[in-house]
Amino acid sequence: MTKRVVIHSDSDALARTTAARLLVTLIDLCAVQDRVDVVLTGGTVGIRTLAMAAQNPIVRDVDWSIVHVWWGDERFVAKDSPERNARQAYEALLADLPLPAGNIHEVSSTDDGIDVDEAAQRYARDLQLAHSDKSGLNFDVLLLGMGPDGHVASLFPGHPDAMTSGVAVGVHDSPKPPPSRVSLTYDAINAARRVWVIAAGEEKAQAVAQALVSVDPVSLPASAVCGVVETLWLIDASAASAIEVAEVP
Repeated sequence: MTKRVVIHSDSDALARTTAARLLVTLIDLCAVQDRVDVVLTGGTVGIRTLAMAAQNPIVRDVDWSIVHVWWGDERFVAKDSPERNARQAYEALLADLPLPAGNIHEVSSTDDGIDVDEAAQRYARDLQLAHSDKSGLNFDVLLLGMGPDGHVASLFPGHPDAMTSGVAVGVHDSPKPPPSRVSLTYDAINAARRVWVIAAGEEKAQAVAQALVSVDPVSLPASAVCGVVETLWLIDASAASAIEVAEVP
């Protein structure tokens, strides 16, 4: 699948436009499907995108009753921790939506009395049960942030847990705090119909440029993600600053 690049003037424009793109896509999907599955991401731009979606009037045109929300990764901390991607998503957007409680699929927390590996197993079971009537996982839209090191979700360069197969993995000794996390695997991410990688800032420029011209799941996880029907790189001008025009497919 060809990686398509869309460059925005700055991070605010990136978040605002991505929010609108997401809402329009959800509206279109809700018109032709009886269920829509979207995977959210954390991070500065990811949460800013959700906040922008909350402010967009067309948010009311989405049939939220059939939208199911998942996360690409989660920090394995207390449920009410401000570090939780889910809590940040609630505060930015979800709390104001008419989403049925059963449509929000959070990763287990340390409050549940289980370890990170059990949390990953539970998340994998939830995902498989939700998609049991299909041939496999079939996310409609999957959002991913990217770190300066090229990590996506909680798949980090050179980390042994990043190469785990299956649906979800418990990540130990993460190079970025907190040390314990639950992440979708490459298998799960690349089963999504649409994968959108969101990146802003000059500190990510080299990773962006390299990910667009090579595939190396070990040293550059972002390079190895792709959607079944669409792979979008939604970036700002700073993150695009190291791209050579001739290099982009």
